[in-house]
Amino acid sequence: MEIRLLNDKELADVYDRHLKPAFPAAELRPLHAMEDMVRRGIYRTYGLVDGEEILGEAFLWDCAPGWKLFDYLCVAPEHRNGGLGAALIGELVKAERGCVIFGESEAPEYAPDPDMARRRLDFYARCGARQAGYLAAVFGVPYRALYLAEGEIDETEMMAVHESAYRSRLPADLFQRFIRIPWDPSMGMPEKHPWEE
Repeated sequence: MEIRLLNDKELADVYDRHLKPAFPAAELRPLHAMEDMVRRGIYRTYGLVDGEEILGEAFLWDCAPGWKLFDYLCVAPEHRNGGLGAALIGELVKAERGCVIFGESEAPEYAPDPDMARRRLDFYARCGARQAGYLAAVFGVPYRALYLAEGEIDETEMMAVHESAYRSRLPADLFQRFIRIPWDPSMGMPEKHPWEE
């Protein structure tokens, strides 16, 4: 097994076979947006491969020097629960050594399936991820902010990079309506809105 960048055809294939069945529409970036970001050199699509078979994938968004947003992690359905997700994260951290990899995981207290959201957080914690001290709401989904780093980080800087990443990628009206970083529950539950729309 090895980790390597996926080509365009492989990306389209795993998007349809792995990501679409695994993520709700409100949480899945459109393929054309991923492809555009890859072309612009700001998005990395890693695959964990065994020969020709892609066992899982992890996608990173280059947000700022030294900061990568962990956009998606997915293991092929037939290979789940065998430790490949943790192996993929471990390889990803090695491939991106020296960078802070940060991301979002659904906040259990607001999730439709709180147990599943807790299991995801536990999984990331076992992989070395730490929770930041803020919540984010992205297209109506409340998330806990997490990060993988070699040492301590400035969470205020992380929050600013996190917010700036979405601000730089989305039209101003969509950003204003659907992105809250940080998000406080007193702001009310954000409206759900699928990425594709």
